[in-house]
Amino acid sequence: MSARIVAGAALGAAALLFASAASAEPVTVSFLTHWPPDTVAKLEAAAAEYKKSNPDVTVEVRAVPFGDLLTTLRTQGGSAAGPTIAGIYDLWLPELVRDALVAPIPADKAAAVETTWPKGVVAAASVDGALYGYPNEIDVYALNYNKRLFEEAGIASPPETWDAFLDAATILTKRDGDLVTQQGFGMINSWAAGVVHPFASLLASNGGELIADGKPMLDSPSATQTFELYQTLINEGYSSPQMATADANTTGPFLDNFVSGKTGMIIMANWWESALKAGMGDAFADIATAPIPVGPSGDKPRSISYSWMTVVNGNAEAAEQDAAFAFLEWLNGPDSGPDGASAMGDILMSMGILPSRTSDVEVFGGRLATPFLAGYVNVLANARPFPVVLGGQEFTEALQLQLEAMQFGQADAAEAEANAQADAAEILERAAR
Repeated sequence: MSARIVAGAALGAAALLFASAASAEPVTVSFLTHWPPDTVAKLEAAAAEYKKSNPDVTVEVRAVPFGDLLTTLRTQGGSAAGPTIAGIYDLWLPELVRDALVAPIPADKAAAVETTWPKGVVAAASVDGALYGYPNEIDVYALNYNKRLFEEAGIASPPETWDAFLDAATILTKRDGDLVTQQGFGMINSWAAGVVHPFASLLASNGGELIADGKPMLDSPSATQTFELYQTLINEGYSSPQMATADANTTGPFLDNFVSGKTGMIIMANWWESALKAGMGDAFADIATAPIPVGPSGDKPRSISYSWMTVVNGNAEAAEQDAAFAFLEWLNGPDSGPDGASAMGDILMSMGILPSRTSDVEVFGGRLATPFLAGYVNVLANARPFPVVLGGQEFTEALQLQLEAMQFGQADAAEAEANAQADAAEILERAAR
């Protein structure tokens, strides 16, 4: 075959490919998130960058408050007109899969995820061996404390045991008559994860678990001690429920009181670094992190971790699903962000959130070594994943109600523990049917 014929064939093939690309039907993919406006803007910028090389794909970002995210998924996810992509909390995945609201990742893309993310993170995005989500962030809890308040109170270092924790809470608490003007330890109410995860972290650091082998463990000796610790903090006024409220965006008074220096210690996840920086300005330098204090039944500092992922609507049209998975592959891949990082990893780091992709952790190693984030990276190895089970969200909300009943003086530790165990047993048994 002559070179002219070969060249002509190549040009003809290229023309056919160009004609096919030019005639491709435009696809609009909607992306539902709970992120704040500045982070949404970063995601929109990434989508615009993607469109440069994929002109037929438009990604539209929609944000709702965290408190509305799961409800929006449930009410709209069953329709092809619902969001194509959604960012979800791993606890929700089993029920969303059961209800056919999310699509499994195609086999070729799933294989790539399984080799570039840690096994535990991949497992949290999987149900019955099938991968459904692109993992993005991992969050872990640590003790946050105000170094200025510690210095003013004469406390030399963060508490390492529950006894030292209670001593610090005592010294840090200030009152004007019966009014608590500075709380030693900040609890949270009106937000399920914000109520339950700190409690679960103290429980883990006391050698206990929320659920083991599918059964609730809220009546274990370790759990009893944790409920009693909360009772002491509440009864002694070291924590004020009026200073603890969260709103639908998981901000509100609990954040405001820590930012304004009215809370000495709080157990929180790494993701709120950006909120602290925005609220505190230069005073953010006063904030440090430390491991969760070890309880009398614990062997080492432990805490709770959880992850987030992006999933694709199981009821979306095939073309939308294909475009969505292609965009997520790019967004979470090493060629979409700076210096070999993914665009998703870069977005997460802008919020102080730990990315979970192995190569992102390596690229951002220097940025993860800050005094605030280093404390979280150091506790990650001994963190216990929050149990991802059917009924997990309902279990969390039921435990939230019992812990809030303690905060507001409507139940003591023994009552709250008994009710929490009974509720959990009924919820998990019903979910497993």
